[in-house]
Amino acid sequence: MNILTKTATSVAAVLALTAGTVHAADPDLVVFDWAGYEDPEFYTSYSEAHGDAPTFSFFGDEEEAFQKLRSGFQADAAHPCAQSVPKWIEAGLLQPLDTSKITYWDDLDPAFRDLEAFQKDGEYYFVPIDWGNTGLTYNTELQSEEDVSSLQAFADPANQGRVSIGDNVDDAYALGFLATGVKDWANATDEEFQAASDFLRKVHQNVRSYWDSGSSLAQLMQSGEVYLAWAWNETFSTMSGEGHPIAMKRDTEEGASSWVCGYVHLKDAPGSEEKFYDFINAWLEPKTADYIVNAWGYGHSNMVEMGKMSEEDLSAVGLNTSEKLRDNTLWQGPVPAELREKMIAEFELIKAGF
Repeated sequence: MNILTKTATSVAAVLALTAGTVHAADPDLVVFDWAGYEDPEFYTSYSEAHGDAPTFSFFGDEEEAFQKLRSGFQADAAHPCAQSVPKWIEAGLLQPLDTSKITYWDDLDPAFRDLEAFQKDGEYYFVPIDWGNTGLTYNTELQSEEDVSSLQAFADPANQGRVSIGDNVDDAYALGFLATGVKDWANATDEEFQAASDFLRKVHQNVRSYWDSGSSLAQLMQSGEVYLAWAWNETFSTMSGEGHPIAMKRDTEEGASSWVCGYVHLKDAPGSEEKFYDFINAWLEPKTADYIVNAWGYGHSNMVEMGKMSEEDLSAVGLNTSEKLRDNTLWQGPVPAELREKMIAEFELIKAGF
């Protein structure tokens, strides 16, 4: 595997798709997903078996997806992240998985697969697929490593107009909590939530743009408009692979964040159950794991295949780990429903300047 052999152009193109767009193909499987995940390299065995790709419809964030599904939108599979899954289960949006039909189920990382929050009444509702980090990412020609030693750089008035963070409530509050000393947001107090919100209000004063896709952030950083971002592995992996002076600093004083996302089988799915499991199995194959690490810079839930990858290759895309990095990481796991609703509402106010 050659980490520097990137498919950056094609990845950037698909990430630029507008949320809500429908890419029609196989009508028997409709996948409700983040733009970019229709990349055919993720499910080659599915397309080979059925002669076509699934039909994809896209959402911009998980709250948008949740509300659309609640209002009656029908699809077969959807791609939420860990913190949303309990809410989707309790809302009755999902059906339990038949794990006997998932070929690589036993190869999945149990730290993701077996979380109680993804289960109900002894049944599983979530197939972990992709994981990664959100961390401080910067232009090494415009900022020194000393300048970005702390997440407080995001709120430093000296960086006004040169900052971008994701238009994503979970990533935003991961930054807010980390910067104010909280590593476990599931147990955050009201006072800690307020401190995180206050920090994000300071950051808002410096934000040039809230990025909504990897491609939009790459354009901002490539032009030099933005030199400091709170970003996923993909930005560092792809841009550095193209020769841009972009680095990711996960070992700031306060640390970084990590996340895991995956697929769920939607209740009353109108399409083919067989094709749903064919799609999942294609995603979990070793060649897909290799591709998502090599081309996108994200980790894969197939623990067996990830275990075959060298520390050097993983480090090149920001997926290496150590005890120190783990201790200084906020995992974006499930949070209490009340706290999550407060995060959603407050982030909208912050972005609006209130």
